[in-house]
Amino acid sequence: MVPDTVVETSQTAIQPASAYAAALLDAERYRPAGARGIDPRPVRSVGVIGAGLMASQLALVFAKQLGVPVLITDLSEAKVDSALGWIAAHLEKLVNRGQLSETAARDLRSLIRGTVDKREYRDCDVVIEAVFEELAVKRAVFAEIEPLLRTDALLLTNTSSLSVTAMGHGLAHPERLMGLHFFNPVAVLPLVEIISTENNDAVTVATACSLARLLGKTAVLVTDTPGFVVNRILTRLFCELLQVIDDGTDIELADHALDPLGLPMTPLTLLGFIGPAVQLHICETMHAAYPDRFYVSTSLAAIADARLRGYLAKSGTVLHEAAALLPAADAGGSVPAPDAEAIRAGILHALAEEVGLMLAEKVVAGPAEVDLCMLLGANFPQHQGGLTPLLDQSGASRRVWGRDFHPGSGFAA
Repeated sequence: MVPDTVVETSQTAIQPASAYAAALLDAERYRPAGARGIDPRPVRSVGVIGAGLMASQLALVFAKQLGVPVLITDLSEAKVDSALGWIAAHLEKLVNRGQLSETAARDLRSLIRGTVDKREYRDCDVVIEAVFEELAVKRAVFAEIEPLLRTDALLLTNTSSLSVTAMGHGLAHPERLMGLHFFNPVAVLPLVEIISTENNDAVTVATACSLARLLGKTAVLVTDTPGFVVNRILTRLFCELLQVIDDGTDIELADHALDPLGLPMTPLTLLGFIGPAVQLHICETMHAAYPDRFYVSTSLAAIADARLRGYLAKSGTVLHEAAALLPAADAGGSVPAPDAEAIRAGILHALAEEVGLMLAEKVVAGPAEVDLCMLLGANFPQHQGGLTPLLDQSGASRRVWGRDFHPGSGFAA
């Protein structure tokens, strides 16, 4: 048996996991259609609430993939104009790269318009919000917009970790509110997590699933729990790593401890792309839900407060400003600092625990859905099969739960 921290790279270990991942990515059954025999409602027009980068990306993807009118709004004309300007500039960039014809760009641009008058949403079949990731803000948006819509219009939130059920409190028709969590950049990453609640009716679920397929996305149906799949797993990873750093472990040693797993980038590089303030907010949300497992990092809070881009410079080296905010190492050596192998073992243990708990809570149907999310939403390596085969292969699954996530599959050593 290999230790927790070793990931076997032999062909005999890689081939089953790689074949498993390929089958996942090809399987039509991971594009859920909703309840059998239930026809989705047609989508002939879309409204996007918000005019930030995510909202602008959503507006463009809806227009391009559906070929329907898209209406975008915000609190001021200036914000709306900024979003429309970004869309026009992005289309021009695609034309200059030869990825889009001038005619196609002009046609797409004509489908998207902006307004500050939310009454214009009355004819939309679907309205999705992409505003600030704060429950009170999102609830206020839905409370304002719902009376202006048809009763059969689909309401969507692009929340990355908040409760969709809580957003629906006070709505006249909470059954038509679902989560459609896209990943950034929207046009590139193929995953969408479809977040269902106990309030949803069958037509709403069927329409959301149909919409995801029409957008060309691979959809995974997820129950409404904090963090859903991708952000719950990544945040547990961040929390484990940042706690080690906050305890005084060398930051470069900690950040590169997962290198043998073949992840697309180091955790702190990824955190720089997400943004410290955004990740801190997610950590706080997850800590509120699961305080015994999700840690709120003091160094991350300090880095977010200082408005730094993260722990690392673009070159990958530690920012001097960030280093100044980190705790000093235990010079006396009263508590031996963990080495890379111990850090890796601790993180794999935590991830195995979190995946097992998610499956027990029925957040998704099974480990395959977890892996599909991590492959397509977090770019986990296909040759490792995603996440659960990696946990089996390392021995972490058995150490935490006494069994593998895929017994008899050939993933475990």
